[in-house]
Amino acid sequence: MHNKIFENYPKNDRSNLIAILQDIQELHGYLPEKSLLEVAEFVGMPQCSVYGVATFYNQFRLIPLGKNVIRVCRGTACHVKNSANILTAIETELEIKAGQTTRDKLFTIETVACIGACSIAPVININDEYYGRVTVKEIPKIIKKYKNENKKENVLEKIEESAE
Repeated sequence: MHNKIFENYPKNDRSNLIAILQDIQELHGYLPEKSLLEVAEFVGMPQCSVYGVATFYNQFRLIPLGKNVIRVCRGTACHVKNSANILTAIETELEIKAGQTTRDKLFTIETVACIGACSIAPVININDEYYGRVTVKEIPKIIKKYKNENKKENVLEKIEESAE
């Protein structure tokens, strides 16, 4: 399944494990379990060791991200300005916890150590859009915006399908 990726690396060379995992995650957006098995076989390591590396580094994901990734800053400036309440409001609105993805795969919540926008704390980031000085009251409206965008995209897809 990953022969194109494996072509770039010598077989049974453990030193390339992280690079191979990065390439596979780039391809899929996460590391599927089947891929970890293939990588283990290719580099000549037990699957549990490959899994250990994949779970040790926080750059790797074992589950796919949602269409909209919400990153909540938990850095010092945001913490002081109650980012914990922002996170709780998002979790409540989406009925999931940080690190999880909604069943419809529309949202994933992540916490980050610092977004780097301390002057507008508390800050959340959804995909490439930043929301500064965000309040708990604004969370439902922000989430609704992304839900509505998804509905519009679904309608457009159905129109295109019926036109074919």
